[in-house]
Amino acid sequence: MVTLEASNLFRQLKSEDMTALYQAARERGFHAGEEIFKEGDAGDGLYIVKDGRVEISAGAGQNERQVFSQVAPGEMFGEMAVVEDKPRSASAIAKEETTVYFISRDELLALVEKSPSLAFALLREVSHRLRQFDRQYLREVLKAERLTVIGRFARSIVHDLKNPLNIIGLTAEIAGMPQSTPQSRLQAVASIRQQVDRISEMIGEILDFTQGVSTNLVLPPMDYSAFVRGVVEELRAEAELRSVAVEFENDPPNNHLLINPKRLRRVFHNIIHNATEAMQNGGRILLRFETLPKEVVTEIEDTGTGIPPEMDGKLFEAFATHGKANGTGLGLSICKRIIEDHHGWISGRNQPGRGAIFTFGLPLP
Repeated sequence: MVTLEASNLFRQLKSEDMTALYQAARERGFHAGEEIFKEGDAGDGLYIVKDGRVEISAGAGQNERQVFSQVAPGEMFGEMAVVEDKPRSASAIAKEETTVYFISRDELLALVEKSPSLAFALLREVSHRLRQFDRQYLREVLKAERLTVIGRFARSIVHDLKNPLNIIGLTAEIAGMPQSTPQSRLQAVASIRQQVDRISEMIGEILDFTQGVSTNLVLPPMDYSAFVRGVVEELRAEAELRSVAVEFENDPPNNHLLINPKRLRRVFHNIIHNATEAMQNGGRILLRFETLPKEVVTEIEDTGTGIPPEMDGKLFEAFATHGKANGTGLGLSICKRIIEDHHGWISGRNQPGRGAIFTFGLPLP
């Protein structure tokens, strides 16, 4: 049980102010679960808990309530509607047998006019309450954002893994039919291997995304020309199956750059895979290179329809994808991270009458 002079709001008041306060205060009792006031009620006065416990909550949707705070003995509630002279924005319910001190709005304002110390104490308590609400609001917002990201992440993974898994299942079923020929079985094995590789790449992208920015990336010197030619040779076979030709517009430079081949290889894979998927009826992918005083610039251009307008401004954002049957929406965001780990830069653009062009620069040692 807490007396008025022991409460946070009134403990600094002078004796004459306390006398006036006790004359204005009225005790009210509430049973457990009883409503003290509800949203929309007039801000009739201020409450201080003498004993018991009060829950403050507000509607957060159909049949759903958001609890803001639990008010303990010695703490006040209902002050905002009194100060603002507006309807209640939340409801107060006694969570157990509760006794409160109630001071009407008119009497409280009269006391505030006579006592500067009470006005200051009220201002301090209101400020403290607003800080509490701000912290709780930030926690709720961060929690909701984290859940949203996790949900998008899970949906993306499930959706994108279903496609290759379905192809593997159907292909295996066809290959197991008695009438299947040796040739069809070989084609089935190749198709299954391709889909397994695709799943492996997706898992790699997910791991890259969740591991965050590399801080200890090993960057040994390597002949950039030999590296690029090796990667392109790997990609040509799969691109040709989609009637896409991967060509060099000029030779890659023989400069030795500080690169991590495993990580940088993924940049070429992701950009070229995106291009081949975008060109459903086949086309060409051109690679060109330029050696500048401080860096080597690589451009990868396709003959597709270009970067969709829907991707404008969010090309390298995580989960950003448009019009692709496969893909986690992480490919380009991972490319950006890898290039930045190499202390370089990357960009994407459209050129009138041409397809998408991705450009990245890697520094010379």
